[in-house]
Amino acid sequence: MKSVKSIILTLLLVMSASAAHAGGLFRFGPKVGLTVNELHFNSSTFDGSNKTGWTAGVMTEFKVPVIGIGADLSMMYVRRNSDFMAKNSSSNNTSDNRDYIEIPLNLRYNLSLPVINNVIMPYIAAGPSVSFLTSRRSVENAFRNKSVDWALNFGIGVQLVKHIDISARYGLGLTKAVKAISDYEDAGIQGKNRYWTISVAYLF
Repeated sequence: MKSVKSIILTLLLVMSASAAHAGGLFRFGPKVGLTVNELHFNSSTFDGSNKTGWTAGVMTEFKVPVIGIGADLSMMYVRRNSDFMAKNSSSNNTSDNRDYIEIPLNLRYNLSLPVINNVIMPYIAAGPSVSFLTSRRSVENAFRNKSVDWALNFGIGVQLVKHIDISARYGLGLTKAVKAISDYEDAGIQGKNRYWTISVAYLF
């Protein structure tokens, strides 16, 4: 946890210093969005289904002049909702509603479009994300939510009139988000997050 905070603080300082030198290419602003999350289990014993959640926080952006490369860093409060159930079971779906503080870092390549760059600029992005659980840590005494979740994000987006940033990204969970603690523990059953996030930010 301390090492992650140190990396983030160092990155912010470097970006701020570079922005000051580059003449205002460092920007920030509020960000909100919707998430669609599914738990992907390592066993065919369980089925997961998509469920909608939400996210809100702040975003920073840094652009390197001329070459179109940049980065964005966010700190978001995220509600990830999931439904899953055991196959061949007559019981209802189990709901797992988890709250996280998520910190995604994306490298971006801006696709320059002559003449209309000031109006619309699409981009592609990819990078790591770390999420820290802030809500309950067990699900009906059957599964335990893990406190830290790492993911890799891939996304596309567009900036409108240089201030409105609209993006869609897919998050591929790299670590287990939930782990069995009851009858299924010996089988090593665990689930990883798979999610879509659609968000809008306003950058000053």
